[in-house]
Amino acid sequence: MEKDFDKWNEKKKQVHENRDAPGVHQREVWWISFGVNIGVEIDGKNDTFERPGIVLRKFNNDMVWVIPVTSREKQLPFYIQFAFAETEYWAVLTQVRMLSTKRFLRKIGMIPKERFSEMQKTFANFALVQENERSPAQGGASRRPKP
Repeated sequence: MEKDFDKWNEKKKQVHENRDAPGVHQREVWWISFGVNIGVEIDGKNDTFERPGIVLRKFNNDMVWVIPVTSREKQLPFYIQFAFAETEYWAVLTQVRMLSTKRFLRKIGMIPKERFSEMQKTFANFALVQENERSPAQGGASRRPKP
């Protein structure tokens, strides 16, 4: 699939000029301009290069960690299924990104506390895998010797 980096670059200039999104909070779901990215990095769609994302952690009014969301079903350990507005979605924990709140377009709603807590715990376990360990998604212990 051909990626339109030039079109995204023009849109990115507009996004950069935006003011920060007001009132961004943890657990909220927003339409966010993720842009056109490299390789397997998750892309946005449509004219604004957007996709839904969940605010995983707010550091300040300008900077947050976001979990991108997809509507494509994935039965993998780091795709967390959740229902929102009577539709099934999957939070893509392997694609967590630090983003400027300038990318935030429209608030959709909020994830229930219990489901969000599960996402946090799964992400923390994934992020804390030791150097010589492999995550459950990788099939357990590594066979490769440490350098």
